[in-house]
Amino acid sequence: MKYLLLFLSLFSIVSCQSEPKKILIVVTNQSDLVGTGLKTGYYLPEVSHPYYKFKKAGLLVDFASPKGGVAPMDPKSLDLKDPLNKKFYENKELMGQLKNTLSLKNVNPKEYKAIVFAGGHGTMWDFADSEAVSKVSREIYESGGVVAAVCHGPAALVNIKLSNGDYLIKGKKVTGFTNVEEDIVELSKFMPFMLEDKLKERGAKFESANAWNEKVVVDGRIVTGQNPASASELGSKIVELLK
Repeated sequence: MKYLLLFLSLFSIVSCQSEPKKILIVVTNQSDLVGTGLKTGYYLPEVSHPYYKFKKAGLLVDFASPKGGVAPMDPKSLDLKDPLNKKFYENKELMGQLKNTLSLKNVNPKEYKAIVFAGGHGTMWDFADSEAVSKVSREIYESGGVVAAVCHGPAALVNIKLSNGDYLIKGKKVTGFTNVEEDIVELSKFMPFMLEDKLKERGAKFESANAWNEKVVVDGRIVTGQNPASASELGSKIVELLK
């Protein structure tokens, strides 16, 4: 009998150890670029590039948004000459998940080892003030998980507070879509806030590369990328932290 119990105990340990880790990719619900008459949403390569890094590493991925349901894609990001965009966009199952995302308020943070905020201008309207964004991110981080964001995705980080009342990014090295890049695309005057400025206001140590160049910053378990060109490397850095 004792050998049977020992076997079952060892089997349970092995099963737990072999269970794949899960990552939550969060995208925006915002479809309008307010004040412009233009459409916005999540930026496809900032989803597709990290996603395939995670899949290659054997990680499981769920998709969520602040409200749940349909997550619109920024039409400017639909570049099917990009092979990973094409592969992702033509996968009906994946695109179906983005049309029926999980609502963050219904997500169990204990299931995930990392939360990743994809960018797109839409995030500037629905990430920063979402209580669910802050709650889920804080619980994942304080449980030893990774919090990551790319391009405009760091809008999610500006109001996250830890249990001790400090901002998550206070004193941390981060990056994100820069003021210079926002000026280049001529959208600064339409933004509810300038992302670079707000990150600095929260006490973050903002780092950046020249406009449109790849830049990924890792500070402990916080990983940020500056722009779409940084999405793939962001995925790689998250995979390294989860090994």
